[in-house]
Amino acid sequence: MQTVTIVADDRVGLLADISYILGKEKINIDSISTNSIGTTAVIVLAVKDAKKTSAILRKNGFNVMSEEAFVIALSDKPGELHKVAKMLSENKINIKNVYAITKGGGKAILSLIVDRPRKAAKLLKPYMSEV
Repeated sequence: MQTVTIVADDRVGLLADISYILGKEKINIDSISTNSIGTTAVIVLAVKDAKKTSAILRKNGFNVMSEEAFVIALSDKPGELHKVAKMLSENKINIKNVYAITKGGGKAILSLIVDRPRKAAKLLKPYMSEV
């Protein structure tokens, strides 16, 4: 999965503007996470084509970054996220972003963005094969 992160001044209508621009360009948002930190908004979008999405948003004046996200499946029970977070930590991999995509059937599907994706890919492979 590819993600596009938008960092902007938080304001009324920001998400309406972004979703309008993307909808007009026929770009579907697969998942979204939004946070306000003081006067700054951080919006993370999962999309099929991060390059195209980033270009369109930049053209419309938005500050964007694009990163590869790992989609993993965990058993939906206490302690499972800890196992993954601890494994990555022990291998000096920082988790930059995590959000739940969906839950059901005894599984939780999460998206992770890390600072060392090449190394993380090897470690997360057993969890990605279940997705």
